[in-house]
Amino acid sequence: MATAKVGRAKLGSQGLEVSAQGLGCMGMSAFYGPPKPESDMIKLIHHAIDSGITLLDTSDVYGSHTNETLLGKALKDGVRERVELATKFGIDYTDGKRDIRGDPAYVRAACEGSLKRLGVDCIDLYYQHRIDTKVPIEVTIGELKKLVEEGKVKYIGLSEASASTIRRAHAVHPITAVQLEWSLWSRDGEADIIPTCRGTWDRIVAYSPLGRGFFSFGPKIVETLSNDDFRKNLPRFQPENMEHNQRLYDRVNEIAAKKGCTPSQLALAWVHNQGDDVCPIPGTTKVENFNQNVGALSIKLTPEEMCELESIAKADSVKGDRYGGVLVTHDESETPPLSSWKH
Repeated sequence: MATAKVGRAKLGSQGLEVSAQGLGCMGMSAFYGPPKPESDMIKLIHHAIDSGITLLDTSDVYGSHTNETLLGKALKDGVRERVELATKFGIDYTDGKRDIRGDPAYVRAACEGSLKRLGVDCIDLYYQHRIDTKVPIEVTIGELKKLVEEGKVKYIGLSEASASTIRRAHAVHPITAVQLEWSLWSRDGEADIIPTCRGTWDRIVAYSPLGRGFFSFGPKIVETLSNDDFRKNLPRFQPENMEHNQRLYDRVNEIAAKKGCTPSQLALAWVHNQGDDVCPIPGTTKVENFNQNVGALSIKLTPEEMCELESIAKADSVKGDRYGGVLVTHDESETPPLSSWKH
């Protein structure tokens, strides 16, 4: 059992309360190599809940629905009442072709599908996973608002949304959480996304706070990736970039040694120490790694230590884009004006 106290935190201003750290479930079923044994992942999920983690994060696109089905099985027999369940819609792989969708008919159909797979009557936090730049954000949020009114969704979130998209969404319905990649090697959201969230009282949910495993294993992670692990194709994980990025890992490792913790715990603690309005959702498939992640909650960093970490994790400290054009990010998520919508 993890020994650190997880604690509780408020998401947004609408009343949602979750654990101070969540559990990202994607890697259990997809993208980070082959799916992991279902029974082992259910045990891990139950261990996380027993340790005080209540925010579970999934998406309909993880494993093409299989991760939601996994969580549905894990949340039976009284477990559902102990968690806050977050899932997402917006990345459609119908007929094997990827499309980003936010039209009302798709939003509703996606929600109904997630409810069925998860085996629940209501989704606690429902994110638009990626922003459909063909549909005004007001239209998408308008349909989500209807789902809230119908009792199928409690709270609305956005993922990889631009600052203006967040503000426009808020004008239709309060946004409880904005999810973005935030870590010592992904700090581009600090310029305008995070200040916008703080101005609109959104909670910031940080995904990949360990740099997709980089701060857990360092550059040697590349040697462990299976052929079907999508990180093999990401720019930052290419050999020519990883050689440069090793310098950041080495410096973090040095500071962690002085602090008496692991590099991954230090990197995760840096995210936690950004403020009470930040909830990281590190993912893992191993109990021992989960326990280590929870241990980061007890690591307090001084202002001097925060400055030292930030000084070695500047923009030029990391080589390679986050996605390399594989997926739309907040930089490319502007939607057309509502007046253009003809449907």
